[in-house]
Amino acid sequence: MASYLVTGIAGFIGSAVARALLAQGHRVVGVDNLTTGFRENIPAEAEFYEAACQDARLYAEILPREPYAAIFHIAGQSSGEISFDDPVYDLRTNAESTLHLLKFALAVGCGRILYASSMSVYGDQPDKPVREDAPAFPRSFYGVGKLASEHYLRLYEQYGVRSTALRLFNVYGPGQNMSNLRQGMVSIYMAMMLDKGDIHVKGNPDRYRDFVYIDDVVRAFLLCLDHPESAGCAINIGGSGRVTVGELTAALRALHDAPCSVRYAGCTPGDMHGIYADMSLAAEVLGYVPQTSLSEGLKRMYAWASGRCAK
Repeated sequence: MASYLVTGIAGFIGSAVARALLAQGHRVVGVDNLTTGFRENIPAEAEFYEAACQDARLYAEILPREPYAAIFHIAGQSSGEISFDDPVYDLRTNAESTLHLLKFALAVGCGRILYASSMSVYGDQPDKPVREDAPAFPRSFYGVGKLASEHYLRLYEQYGVRSTALRLFNVYGPGQNMSNLRQGMVSIYMAMMLDKGDIHVKGNPDRYRDFVYIDDVVRAFLLCLDHPESAGCAINIGGSGRVTVGELTAALRALHDAPCSVRYAGCTPGDMHGIYADMSLAAEVLGYVPQTSLSEGLKRMYAWASGRCAK
């Protein structure tokens, strides 16, 4: 049995990773400040500490100081739009927290960090699958913080803390926060559809994204443990390939028995017109190939979300 530290354990992705590690028989220590996560998401078997990852006291006074087999750093403000509200907070919760965790890993003898980065680091790109060596010009404070964190990871490689940054594309699936209408394209549109039968899209229907199901994201994180050669890499983790907003809303409406309208109005600060992943490196280094199609993933999420609304 190995011990793993999971930050953001009360959130969508962090709780899913923690459950997968526990299912394999490992010990999980989790951290979350419960700002956007929910206490009920935290697996009962996990050892939980309520704190913010940008708080230096967490590492000096709160967390068990032990040589974890790996640290999964998933905590952080996760919305490009929200990052414009308070850029300093976004910097602290994303980049500063990463620096603290790297220093902590070095101090306790943990030589492996797996980081939840984002496709937001790329900014505007040509209409073709984006590779990891593409120039990165993020358009949001969130994307800047994620890119800065990747550079901190790279600097700590020289001290023996080996890291892998997974550049996650649009993650969706059961367990996503349906009450946050400023983060998560699929969850936002599905929540609007279920709540009011009206989807308000900020932007035009020709924008496009790459949607990756939560189970595939969890599998990508765990594959990093089995592939030490992934250390030192930033790796795209996508799922559906190029899907337009119009195609997504049509797929959602096809799942829904009741009428649902779609409105296109306004825009989102820092939003990219379109991006989707070249996953050649993920396949080569991790053996990662997405296993859940968008149609199947949306069906599973809709069944979960509509069941919650019916309660």
